[in-house]
Amino acid sequence: MGDDDLLAFRQQWKKELERTKEVKKQSSDGRPGLSGVDGGGSGRSGDAGGTGGEAAGLEAAEEPQYVSIAAGLLDGRSSPLLERIAEERTRRKRRCEGGGEQKCSGPRQRRRSSLIDQLIQDLNETNDIPFFDVELPYELALKIFQFLSKADLGRCAQVSKSWRMLAEDEVLWYRLCLEEGYQSGASVSDSPCWKSTLRDCYNTEKTVKYNWKNRVGSVSHLQYELGKVLCDVSSCDGLVIAGYTSGDIRLWDTLHWDSGALKAAHTIRDDFPPPHVSFVRVCETVASAVYENGCVDVWSTEVGLEPIHHYQHLQRVHALDLSIDGPVLATASGLEVRVDSPDDGGYWKSRCITQLSKPVDGVLVVPGKRVLPLVLAWAGESVSMLDSSWNEDEEEQNEGARLLHYVYGQPVTCLDVTACRAALGVKSCGWGMNDGGNKVKVYSLETRQPELSLGNSPGDFTCINLRDAPPHLLVCGNKDRRVRVFDLRTGTSVVSLYAHHLGVTTVQADDWKIVSGGGEGLVSVWEMRMGTKLWEMHNRHPVRHIRFNASTLVTANIPDEKNPRGACITDDDLTAHRRV
Repeated sequence: MGDDDLLAFRQQWKKELERTKEVKKQSSDGRPGLSGVDGGGSGRSGDAGGTGGEAAGLEAAEEPQYVSIAAGLLDGRSSPLLERIAEERTRRKRRCEGGGEQKCSGPRQRRRSSLIDQLIQDLNETNDIPFFDVELPYELALKIFQFLSKADLGRCAQVSKSWRMLAEDEVLWYRLCLEEGYQSGASVSDSPCWKSTLRDCYNTEKTVKYNWKNRVGSVSHLQYELGKVLCDVSSCDGLVIAGYTSGDIRLWDTLHWDSGALKAAHTIRDDFPPPHVSFVRVCETVASAVYENGCVDVWSTEVGLEPIHHYQHLQRVHALDLSIDGPVLATASGLEVRVDSPDDGGYWKSRCITQLSKPVDGVLVVPGKRVLPLVLAWAGESVSMLDSSWNEDEEEQNEGARLLHYVYGQPVTCLDVTACRAALGVKSCGWGMNDGGNKVKVYSLETRQPELSLGNSPGDFTCINLRDAPPHLLVCGNKDRRVRVFDLRTGTSVVSLYAHHLGVTTVQADDWKIVSGGGEGLVSVWEMRMGTKLWEMHNRHPVRHIRFNASTLVTANIPDEKNPRGACITDDDLTAHRRV
């Protein structure tokens, strides 16, 4: 309220207290206007003094209870309330008895006046937080506490009750949960106690990390019917898709085993014999598959079993990639690279069809939300960036290919990409071996300029993991049987592990562990800081796919030979061929 309103409120309150005082005096004396001292005669002087003392004591005993409680709280907040009230009444009674009613009426009136002012001041400062020698509003104090860590908030909660209330504010712990990477899609109202939620997340993470190190967990084999050979596997966020030589596509949802492991099954046509599956990819919303006859099918993981998009290349498809951030599909057949994605209405269109100078070895869709998709394609010694645009009025495509990397006589063996960087393994041949051997080149996608040149290995780099690696780290595998971790800030190798005697085929890492697969069928889990192997598991065929998150590891052993040697369908090699 304003200053004028507050002053008027105080004056009105004082008048009400004085009016209450006069009414009580009249009721106790039996007549209006009775003074404390009677001047009628000398013989009644002493009686008048005694009568005034008794009236003062009676008045002190019958004063409003809220005044006594407030006075006791103001005199000492840490003492018991009833004792303070009794002491205050005794003190006032003794003062009035010693000096008369006229001497005690003035101080008592000033006391009540100061009590009102103090009570109003306390009401105005109800939401203030004491910071030793200053008083801060709650919102400002909360803003200061936002810069404290979990340990500092715990220490501040032990200072006082007001600091504890502030240090345990739900908004502070909700933001800490988001900063730690927990409950990313939640709001403040989703949990009654975010401090307990963060504690539970920490305990769960600690338990999962212990289980990772000691190989504690359940193993599930996603298998298909006997006699069908596994061709390709892909996984994303609990979805696992597999393609077989029978032309069948199997899609499992590993997060909802109760609803059935086999979520969808797809066949394209009644060709006999049916074409083999060449590549499969899956993301959160769509799944895609490529067949040996050049057909490409796209399904929705949510609405049904029938393809929502289909087209066919004239030649065999050599590469397939599907963006994890949105439904963007890129395929390569011969010299041709094609990029498809849906428009705003959900209808799939071809965004780009580009012809390169050499047969394409692989394609990758650059992650990130973009108006137009960006694709990297490598062919021989060159790596190109493909931008696409669509002109609906002229009904024609305007495509462009910008050269990112080219070194004559040094072909690209592998590639991985993030939203702003691309890392590619380059094979040095002939005179290039004098330059230190095979290397990993790191390029900036914004400037298209090289940033780093890493490694000098005599073997070819077979796999690179930049997208899932920790910040400023790059993990790669080589034919020289080693897994290497490079620091992109210094350009040096921080970890080198002797992993697989037939070469490393796939690798992935996080902030404390590395999981690698080799051509001999061995999957190894390493502790990055110590460089030691935690555990391993072996299957018959080369490891072609590894994908893990906080609590799940998916591996696929895919055979190179698609025609099993056994003549009977009950042979063990058939069982090994179909295992994921």
